[in-house]
Amino acid sequence: MASRPGPLTEWPWQRLGNFKYVVMLPWVVPALNTMIKAARKGREGWEEVDMGYVIIFPALLLRMLHNQIWISISRFQTARSPHLIVDRSIDFEQVDRERNWDDQILFNGFFFYIGHALIPSAKDLPIWRSDGVMMTILLHMGPVEFLYYWFHRALHHHFLYSRYHSHHHASIVTEPITSVIHPFAEHIAYYILFSIPFLATIFSGTASIAAIVGYIVYIDFMNNMGHCNFELVPKWLFRVFPPLKYLMYTPSFHSLHHTQFRTNYSLFMPFYDYIYKTMDKTSDELYESSLQGKEEAPDVVHLTHPTTLQSIYHLRLGFASLASRPYSSKWYILIMWPMAGLSMVLAWFYGSSFTVERNKLKHLKMQTWAIPRYNFQYGLSWEKEAINNLIEKAILEADEKGVKVMSLGLLNQAKEINCGGDIYLQKYPKLKLRIVDGSSLATAVILNSIPQGTTQVLLKGKLSKVAFATARALCKKGVQVLLTHKHELDSLRSRISGSAASYLSLSSTSYPQVWLIEDKLDDAEQRKAPKGTHFIPFSQFPPKKMRRDCIYYKTPAMKIPKALENMHSCENWLPRRMMSAWRAAGIVHALEGWAAHECGETVLEIEKIWSAALQHGFLPETQV
Repeated sequence: MASRPGPLTEWPWQRLGNFKYVVMLPWVVPALNTMIKAARKGREGWEEVDMGYVIIFPALLLRMLHNQIWISISRFQTARSPHLIVDRSIDFEQVDRERNWDDQILFNGFFFYIGHALIPSAKDLPIWRSDGVMMTILLHMGPVEFLYYWFHRALHHHFLYSRYHSHHHASIVTEPITSVIHPFAEHIAYYILFSIPFLATIFSGTASIAAIVGYIVYIDFMNNMGHCNFELVPKWLFRVFPPLKYLMYTPSFHSLHHTQFRTNYSLFMPFYDYIYKTMDKTSDELYESSLQGKEEAPDVVHLTHPTTLQSIYHLRLGFASLASRPYSSKWYILIMWPMAGLSMVLAWFYGSSFTVERNKLKHLKMQTWAIPRYNFQYGLSWEKEAINNLIEKAILEADEKGVKVMSLGLLNQAKEINCGGDIYLQKYPKLKLRIVDGSSLATAVILNSIPQGTTQVLLKGKLSKVAFATARALCKKGVQVLLTHKHELDSLRSRISGSAASYLSLSSTSYPQVWLIEDKLDDAEQRKAPKGTHFIPFSQFPPKKMRRDCIYYKTPAMKIPKALENMHSCENWLPRRMMSAWRAAGIVHALEGWAAHECGETVLEIEKIWSAALQHGFLPETQV
């Protein structure tokens, strides 16, 4: 919101939330009905249809797709690009503020449906008219750009700025969709302004579908491009056609408007800033430096992968609003399974990890890389070699770049895949980076999640490295660890020596109130737990919650330090500003400068890494 919100700040359908799309049904349903009838009649049916009318709804969907493509490309580039313009943090507040970017597309739909109904000359438009296209170009260069320049300057007057335009400028580090984040009143003014070419060509009889759709695409393209936080306009473009410098702005040109506020007011064509001497003097210098860029190798890399097919939309590169919330399957995401399936096919052929996120903590520069494989693929025997090759390639690439620590997340450290990362050390004993599986910190988080005064716990599930380490630590503390299968008991006793082993035993018919579980604990097993049982997972994946009378804990995770920058997406199913223990362990490892690897069967000193994590600002989170 603006600092002092004025009238018409809220969108009319704001209180409807995700149900806001129903406001378009009175127009969309008849349009779809017209298309269905035309399709049934065949070629003759389409000849009778007003194409300008039926194309409105598809055009709105294409606008959404166009904007989403820009969001994904921009986030991909800002995670890895050396051409950043403003190297500052984006937070959850900005993501929430920019969540309603599609409101202006709904508003656009209203304009066109109402205009088509009320203006007779807007019906039965031809596909193309050269004179109308030329008129649209000239009207944009003249009245639209001129009026926008002075309206924009007026918006920076204290009265209007505090009531409206400050909402847009709250985003100093811009993303493509920042371009359309304005109060409702501003959008009314913008649509009146942009309607000048539409209405002029319609009333003069020179309008065409190509001119109208092309103008909208141009506005969206320039808006999105100008609000990217990386420079992408090549220098040769201005060298080949020098006047273009006055006819097309660049991301760095407009970025100065968001950092300096009182310069570079132009819409898309900077010549009015040149004419009225409001061009920022550092525009050319920032363009040159942003285009040149600087390579910056990360200190820490966390290597993860998508989980389910739908999780591709939850990645920071996917839908920003979904990524800013804990991951859960949504019905409207499930209906997009064809796109998810296509992403899986593309991932299958992609031969390298890709950068998902970049963060910073104190002096440490961090990135998250993702292996282009999904959960189910890690369980396929014929995929094992390919996955190992991808992980190995990522490790060698990181080592070459000078990365200090690489933490292996999710199934990238599975024993069945690579023995917890140990095979890479055996193959490359001279690696300079340290491989961390995070099991020690995960164990520490579990131990500190168990309610005080607990004397018995049930260990239920596959005995992973974390499960072994947790059981050993509990036995040493005098806590009895119960198991349900004799082979599991024998396996643990072979690893726990001395008097501590006496605290291991098979469970009786009664069960304790604290269960340490993995994600594959089925419904039948959960029903055996007494009422009020604490289910504490030791796996990287959360178990299915099926008991309302029991308490479910999060997978081992910690609250991140306040100083950790650029966190505006959730790590899988974890809440905001929470980080899995496996990922946090890599950061702590680098901050401490430890020389040891933590992979294979190696377990670091649990109390030592727990104390180090707390010292660096990571906090325990035991809420359910």
